[in-house]
Amino acid sequence: MARGNRAPGAQGKRNYLKAHHAAWAVFHPAWIPEPLDPGVEQLKRIRVAAGTVAAVGVYTFVQGGFALTEMLENLLIACGVLLVIAPLTVGVMLWIWRRGGSLRSLRPLLLRALGLLLTFVAAAALTLFLLQNSSRLGAGLLILPLGLLTMWLVWFLGAGALRVTGNFFGTAAVHRGLPPLLAIVTTWLMALPDLFTGDLHGLGLTLGIVFILGAPVTVTGIALYELAVLKRRFGIRLADHPAPHLGRTPYDSRYSYGR
Repeated sequence: MARGNRAPGAQGKRNYLKAHHAAWAVFHPAWIPEPLDPGVEQLKRIRVAAGTVAAVGVYTFVQGGFALTEMLENLLIACGVLLVIAPLTVGVMLWIWRRGGSLRSLRPLLLRALGLLLTFVAAAALTLFLLQNSSRLGAGLLILPLGLLTMWLVWFLGAGALRVTGNFFGTAAVHRGLPPLLAIVTTWLMALPDLFTGDLHGLGLTLGIVFILGAPVTVTGIALYELAVLKRRFGIRLADHPAPHLGRTPYDSRYSYGR
């Protein structure tokens, strides 16, 4: 699909000096297919918005101040988990799909998805490094350009996180069921250590458990609904080889996630 089909007229207006424009170009390139169902995408937007408000509220009101560095550290930890869990999860699915046909055609798409993941991890690491070392690096005449670069990267990373939350690093290009599956696995693996270690973020037992389990339970519900919609409306099953569905046309490109 040509990129111009995603947002008619947007190509000529795109300004890559604006971080969210650059994030769109980097983390939602033209090879990523548009979503198939508008209802699922609306649920994802609500979930992302609610999760963001909850996270910012905890850091701001419960822990006594908005800690951007700590949030980025947690994001980097999540990226590290993804670097391990995503390939393992995809590997299990490839083992299941191999019974339905050749996997050779999926290799370029898998490499592209891995490239998006590595790019996001690198952006998160660079942003965290600049925030933690801004006072040491930004001496003299460098303080203004370095500060502007850091602010640009923070906005770029936030906008990029919104994109990859919707397309989950382009894994829908491999199989439409991969994004919801990876979302379920990742959110539970991120939540359970806090629950088992008792790190309730200063919220107390009841609110802490609700806050920790709220994300994986919500994500799981939306993901299972998405998988059910794919099966019922489009005949796409997670265990089926993805080859017959790779060229599936989206319902309407105007509703693409994160626009």
